Amino acid sequence: MTGRGDVRAVLAATAHGDGGPPASWDRDPAREAAHRELSDPRYHEHDPNLLQRAWTAFWGWVQDLFDAAAGVTPGGGVGVAVIVLALIALAIALRLRLGRTAPTSTRSAAVFDAHPRTAAGHRAQAEAYALDHDWNGAVQETMRALVRSLEERGLLSPHPARTADEAAAAADLALPGHSDALRDAARAFDETAYGGRTADETTYHHLTSLDAALRHTKPADTARNTAGRP
Repeated sequence: MTGRGDVRAVLAATAHGDGGPPASWDRDPAREAAHRELSDPRYHEHDPNLLQRAWTAFWGWVQDLFDAAAGVTPGGGVGVAVIVLALIALAIALRLRLGRTAPTSTRSAAVFDAHPRTAAGHRAQAEAYALDHDWNGAVQETMRALVRSLEERGLLSPHPARTADEAAAAADLALPGHSDALRDAARAFDETAYGGRTADETTYHHLTSLDAALRHTKPADTARNTAGRP
């Protein structure tokens, strides 16, 4: 039976070799071997991916920010939560308010398409759309009829690239007294043709009423001359 002294002797012999100096281990090869071993994909199968690490880091930053704010806010974490909820409620209220009142940015393009018609032709097409409850088409064709009518009367020069806003401004100069209605008509045209909005029957009737009123309105020069006669 081998005693403890024999075990020590074997270990000593192993450590010293054949009576030589103690064995030494070079750290660099050992480190490289460990690195090669740990780089084996088997050890990283369950590591989080890049997105998961970024998400964890983000929420860690949020938690640190919350903790820092809680340390200087009366009421601690509860106080911070109340402030955050109040800010969210304020943002929602402003969004709802501005969403109802802020003007919509809608591009304005040419009134007429590639199929020019007379004013009567545009009105007939508008009525056909109205019968089908296609209020977008009815509104657009009525606006085209209105502008074409002014061109046929010589109050506007033909201009194929004229936009709805430009037509409304020019019509206001030729036939004053309908500024607001003309701006509303131009906006309705742009919103239904290019802004993704949907018109209704009321908007269509507003435009047909404006079209009829303009047909019975005297030009600005004629109105001034008539008013200046004795």
